[in-house]
Amino acid sequence: WDNADFSRGVGTTFYQEFPTLNTAKPPFVRDVEAKVRRYLRSSYSAAWTLKITWEKAPAYAARTDTRRTITYQAILTTDGFRSYVLMLYQEGGMQWDYTRLSATNVLIGYT
Repeated sequence: WDNADFSRGVGTTFYQEFPTLNTAKPPFVRDVEAKVRRYLRSSYSAAWTLKITWEKAPAYAARTDTRRTITYQAILTTDGFRSYVLMLYQEGGMQWDYTRLSATNVLIGYT
C-alpha cells in the first residue's frame, strides 16, 4: 500500500471486527473462510476477523490530484494458530497515477 492522503476531506477509512469464537458466523466471515479454504486447500475456521476499508482514498499528496481515488480492503483473520490477510481491490485495480507517486517501484499486493 502506498500513502493514502485524507487531508483534503476526500475519502474515508473504516473497520468492522468479527469476533466469532463462540458466536454464530455472519455471511461475511463464512465467505472469508471459504476463500482461505479454496486458496490454500486446507481446513479453516475463523475465531476472529477484521475488515478494514479505505474508500475513495486519494494518493499522497492529495493536493496534486483528488480525482483519482481507490477503494481497497484488507481482511485479517485468524483461528488462533494461523493468521491470513486477504487484500481486495476495486474492479480495475489501482486507479492512482503511479507516475505521480514518490516511489516508482509500485506493486499491488505484498512481497
